[in-house]
Amino acid sequence: MKTLKQAKVGESLKVVRLHGEGAVKRRIMDMGLTRGTQLKVQKLAPLGDPIEISVRGYELSIRKADAEMIEVE
Repeated sequence: MKTLKQAKVGESLKVVRLHGEGAVKRRIMDMGLTRGTQLKVQKLAPLGDPIEISVRGYELSIRKADAEMIEVE
């Protein structure tokens, strides 16, 4: 199992599964990260948090804690 937190800059990935419960999972889905969505890791902040990704035609910054809940391939 590989999570978005483990992804490297420049990688193109597909969301396989979302972990988490309730409001946290809902917030991730509301940002456009649903099963089957293609994304690309654009940048990492100097200390590694947050991670900037391109998803559905826009740039999104996501915290490491949330990225750990997103399983990708």
